[in-house]
Amino acid sequence: MVYHKSVGFAPLLGKLEKTMKLRPIVTNFTLKDHVYERLREAITAVDIYSADADLRLDERTLADQLKVSRTPLRDAIARLEAEGLVSVVPRKGVFLLRKSLDEILEMIVAWAALESMAARMATVHASDAEIASLRKIASKHNDKLSLTRISEYSDDNIKFHLRILEVSHCSLLKTMAEALFLHMRAVRLRAMGEADRINRSVVDHAEIIEALEARDADDAAEKVREHTMRLHEHVRKTWTRLELAQKTNVETALGA
Repeated sequence: MVYHKSVGFAPLLGKLEKTMKLRPIVTNFTLKDHVYERLREAITAVDIYSADADLRLDERTLADQLKVSRTPLRDAIARLEAEGLVSVVPRKGVFLLRKSLDEILEMIVAWAALESMAARMATVHASDAEIASLRKIASKHNDKLSLTRISEYSDDNIKFHLRILEVSHCSLLKTMAEALFLHMRAVRLRAMGEADRINRSVVDHAEIIEALEARDADDAAEKVREHTMRLHEHVRKTWTRLELAQKTNVETALGA
């Protein structure tokens, strides 16, 4: 997957939406890439695992919002389909793709592997200032969090994990993780409000930072891996009736 620096991860943070919202394209320079980036950005901001999420994408509406013709839009949709983010169903339309529960569990395992290696590399390559930036993110939530602050913490939680990938100074790890980001962000947001996961997360983050500050590669990698695999165990045990498992992705959207 090509990583576009003009988009990055930053615009993808914030509250997830129930339906897609697009910003219009204001220039014809590299139009295909702009359309692709804006569309992918909007898709990533949708809470695709919400029971009432709007999974259908209407080409006419998308083209009107972007203020472009259908040709660059269809090119962008083709790229998104190749990435597994949407599905084009003949005579039915374009739909956002949800993952099955088994696929989500596999993605969590893959993320654990990528981020734990990033943590290992960060102990060698990250500067003291870069590691300190992780503590700055985590220090905002040292107190016991109330339910009203779940959204705020969820945003910072994502920033924390993406920052570990960034300070590893391994661009390929970061690019590989981006392929999982859409679904991992939605999964982490949903799980954060369940059980006592927020306060457990705060403790885990503190231990990860300590291992990074000590430049202990083995401990840092293990702390990150254990943290993510706790998410895996939580999802495996409690998401047995997840909305996304009601039917297959497109069948649900079509009401089949």
